[in-house]
Amino acid sequence: MKDKVSKISKGWVADQKNNFSGVLTVFNLDEILFNQTSGLRNKSEELPNTTDTAFAMASGTKLFTGIAVCKLIESGKLAIDTLLHDVVKHDLGQIDKRVTIRHLLTHTSGIGDYIDEDVDDMDELLEALYAKYPPHLWTSMEYYLQMTINLPPKFAPGERYAYSNSGYVLLGLVVEAVSGKSYQRFVMDEIITPLNLTHTGFYRSDKLPANTAFGYLEDGRTNVHSLPIHGGSDGGLYSCAADLNKLWRAIFTGNVLGVEMLEAFLAPHIEIGTDDDESVESYGFGVYRYTVGDRKVHFAVGGDSGVGFLTAYYPHNNVSVSCFSNTGWLGFYGLLKSLLDVD
Repeated sequence: MKDKVSKISKGWVADQKNNFSGVLTVFNLDEILFNQTSGLRNKSEELPNTTDTAFAMASGTKLFTGIAVCKLIESGKLAIDTLLHDVVKHDLGQIDKRVTIRHLLTHTSGIGDYIDEDVDDMDELLEALYAKYPPHLWTSMEYYLQMTINLPPKFAPGERYAYSNSGYVLLGLVVEAVSGKSYQRFVMDEIITPLNLTHTGFYRSDKLPANTAFGYLEDGRTNVHSLPIHGGSDGGLYSCAADLNKLWRAIFTGNVLGVEMLEAFLAPHIEIGTDDDESVESYGFGVYRYTVGDRKVHFAVGGDSGVGFLTAYYPHNNVSVSCFSNTGWLGFYGLLKSLLDVD
C-alpha cells in the first residue's frame, strides 16, 4: 500500500509543476504513508511549511459545521426538518419560509448566495463585496445577514442542488440560537477540544499563532485583506494534517456521532453529478461523497484567495489524506480519485 500511495502522491505533486506550496500527508491509521512539504509559511522570514503547520481550510470548514448541526440534532435540541424561520429570530428578508435545516445542510435551500460560485468572474464579485463590507469587520455571524437576506431566491427549497455559502452562514446562526454559544465556541467545545485537535481553530488572520501559514496572492501579498478576518460557519477554520486524521478516525470509530446520526451525516442525500456509468458525486450533511463501483471516499474541499484545501477518508482501506496549499486552489480531484485504487 505504501509504495502505491507514494507513487500516486509523488505523481500528483510533480503535476503541479513547482506550484505546490503546502503540505500533503497520507495516513493509514496512525502511520504516515506519504508526506510532502514545500514552500514557505512566512515568506518575509523565509520560514518553511512543515508537516505540522496549520493552514486555512476555506470551505472545508463546512465539514465541522455539518458535524456541529448533527450533534444538536442527535441531542434532541434540533430536528432535521425544523424550519429555519422557527429557529433564527433575526429578520430573514427574502429567505423562503419553507427552508429547513435539511435544505441548508444539503445545499438545496435555493436561497441567494452572497458569494455565488456560479458567476463567471469570482474575483470581480469578491472585490466588490469586500469594498462594500471590509473584511476586518467580519467578526460575527450576524454580520453576514446584511449580505444574504435581501438576495432573491434562486429556486424553490428542495428543487435541486446549488452550492451555498449563505446556507452555511445560516446554519452557524442556527447553532448559536440553539446552543446559546457563538458558533466558534460551540465548535471548539463540542468538536475541537474533546478530540484534542491541538492546532485547529478559528484564528484571526491578523493574529495567527506560531507555525500557521499565511496565505499568499499571485502578486506575493498576503491574503489578510482578501478574506474575512475571523472565520465563520461557511469557511475560515485553520487546521493541520495530524488533526484532520484524528477527526476522520474519531468520526469512523463512533467517537463524534452515534451510529444512526453518523449514517445520516455520511449518506448521499443529494446527487451532484456523474462522470460515467459507475462514478457518482453526492453530498451528505456537510460532507461530499464520491463513489466508483463499490468504492467510496468521503471528503471536504475548500478554495479561496491564497487558500487551497482537501481532506478525505477512504473506508475500504482506512486511509485519510489531507492536502493544504497557501497559494490557492490546486487540482485536488485527480489525487482524490487516484487514491480510490489503493488496496
